[in-house]
Amino acid sequence: MDKIKELLTRGVANIIPGKSELEKLLKSGKKLNVYFGIDPTATKIHLGNAVPLRKLQKFAELGHNVTFLIGDFTALVGDTSDKNSERPILTPEEIEENFKTYKKQAEKILDFSKITVRKNSEWLSKLSFKDTIGFMQKFSLNDFISRELIRKRLDEDKRIRLDETAYPLMQGYDSYFMDTDVQVGGTDQTFNMQAGRQLQKLLRGKESYVLANVFLEGTDGRKMSKSWGNAIWLEDTPNDMYAKTMAIVDDLIINYFTLATNVPLEKIKIYEERLKSENPINIKKELAHAIVTELHDKKSADQAQSNFKSTVQNKELPEEIEVLNASSLGDLIGAGVVSSRSELKRLIEQGGIKINDIIADDFNAKLKAGDILKAGKRKVVKISSK
Repeated sequence: MDKIKELLTRGVANIIPGKSELEKLLKSGKKLNVYFGIDPTATKIHLGNAVPLRKLQKFAELGHNVTFLIGDFTALVGDTSDKNSERPILTPEEIEENFKTYKKQAEKILDFSKITVRKNSEWLSKLSFKDTIGFMQKFSLNDFISRELIRKRLDEDKRIRLDETAYPLMQGYDSYFMDTDVQVGGTDQTFNMQAGRQLQKLLRGKESYVLANVFLEGTDGRKMSKSWGNAIWLEDTPNDMYAKTMAIVDDLIINYFTLATNVPLEKIKIYEERLKSENPINIKKELAHAIVTELHDKKSADQAQSNFKSTVQNKELPEEIEVLNASSLGDLIGAGVVSSRSELKRLIEQGGIKINDIIADDFNAKLKAGDILKAGKRKVVKISSK
């Protein structure tokens, strides 16, 4: 498959106004202005977040003018697209610190030597109130409040800040200011990206495109989420990354190859055929090895594969066990064992916490020095006195 065709099909949910039109434009040889933006409201990137980053990198490799936009100004409002409540308001200092961490992780996917980094405060902070009113007149409040999550909040009598209604306009102005040809984002961003198309068409008479990516599910088939403990993070250790990949449900193997790796589509088709007659665990091992190799390196992937075989498949303890100061299961939260109280509760309910190979069923279970604690299929720690 040629690079342009793969760019427009692999992991793509929708192209507006249409795939054939954008394909024709890409094949014309014109260098397009392409952008993807993030509001740095969080510091961790998981494999699902990385799907549009991979698409952005492909545009850069084809020689287009690619911009990675930091929404330091839009973050002052917060996007409502995937939230059923108000977003927290961040300070400029928090935004700057968040992006530093984000960029370090994103470099596993993006070659920033080929990508321009900008902040939308460059232009949004300079708009006068008169200018803002003029742009607001291009849009309808009806469209905003008809969105599913907004309508749900209204029906539940939840507060919607007035500035939240301006967010799509702000994102649309980003696209207009940079004279964007292609906007990249998840399907949840379609409404906001359409605002950019509308401004381009109304004010420049120019057709622009929205490329919306497919979502990558978490390891259990639900939306990838920190609170559910089903996310694979770019900053995970090779061992954790490999083991988490081995934990995905079998039905997601091909999705993960397609969305979370650069494995050629022709090879993925072979995996798809093999899955019809072969034990999925064999294919999953190759998937886990590919993911760790791309995000770390081959040596780390080889070591993670060996570690998984000995500690999980052969049920041996790892040669080096992390030591953790803890006196109860609650101390595991935020200590690198579990990320939240809800994840710990879920593991306990599923029999996923073992102390000296005995299932722990009490959230308040006490720990003592020398205990070997296992959390899920991957995490093993030795307890020292607190």
